[in-house]
Amino acid sequence: MDTPDPQAVCSPITSAAIFIVATLNAEAEAAEKVRDWCADIAGLTRSVGKRVPSGNLSCVCGFSSSAWDRLFGSPRPASLHDFREFGVEGRRAVSTPGDLLLHIRADQMDLCFELATQLMSALDGAVTVTDEVQGFRYFDMRSIIGFVDGTENPVGRKAEHFTLVGDEDQTFSGGSYVLVQKYLHNMKAWNELPVEAQERVIGRTKLSDIELDDSVKPSNSHSALTTITKDGEEVKILRDNMPFGRPGAGEFGTYFIGYARSPEPLEQMLENMFVGKPPGNYDRLLDFSTAVTGSLFFVPSADLLEELAER
Repeated sequence: MDTPDPQAVCSPITSAAIFIVATLNAEAEAAEKVRDWCADIAGLTRSVGKRVPSGNLSCVCGFSSSAWDRLFGSPRPASLHDFREFGVEGRRAVSTPGDLLLHIRADQMDLCFELATQLMSALDGAVTVTDEVQGFRYFDMRSIIGFVDGTENPVGRKAEHFTLVGDEDQTFSGGSYVLVQKYLHNMKAWNELPVEAQERVIGRTKLSDIELDDSVKPSNSHSALTTITKDGEEVKILRDNMPFGRPGAGEFGTYFIGYARSPEPLEQMLENMFVGKPPGNYDRLLDFSTAVTGSLFFVPSADLLEELAER
């Protein structure tokens, strides 16, 4: 069998992105409209991207567990389920409504904006947007809190290995699971920390982006708790996080988006961060960052996405 072409999961990180999460409206016509729309996504992306061929425009579309059942029925991705909450009151990875995810990225925001406009226009009346974030590249790939983000991302064939479903679920090979969260940061409290203290929270040096030696890196640092191993091997995810914010409103945030071939490593990271490893030894970054959204989606291969229009 030919390997299905994936969606643009492993595309390079760009200078701009738009993240849209929406819920499916109740009317039967809404589901039919979304199914028909699945066959149009690739064409709309090509049409807009052709205006600036060097702009690296791409779009990834994913569906939640309940949306998959309503839109497409069986068969369904083997590991797709509702977002699982982790943590305790005041420090919790919350679950929020979301049936459909659009991850649009390019090296120019106007390309992202135009494609988002075209895609959402085609869905008029079928979905209700619950969250929309415009992200931007911040200096040399840094997050709003000043540290480089995504340093340990896998690249090339390793990126495909860690993000794309394979023989473990052949019907959905070439697909991917994606988890998204919107974090808001208390920048006043964060900036009051000395740089050395910030580095202990993250587990890396701030200027040079070098990982702290295990002899000095705290066990509750962000990098320590988000490094996942299974059977003695590190299991990676692909992050395409983007800063966002409204300085006039005092809003500063990070849109976390992580792709993997299974939800397992994504959820293990959240458990380590919000519950702790061991329990109580939680990610110190959460003293300054609050998750305000959370959803899990399955991204079908590009080939399957077009076929789903006929389900």
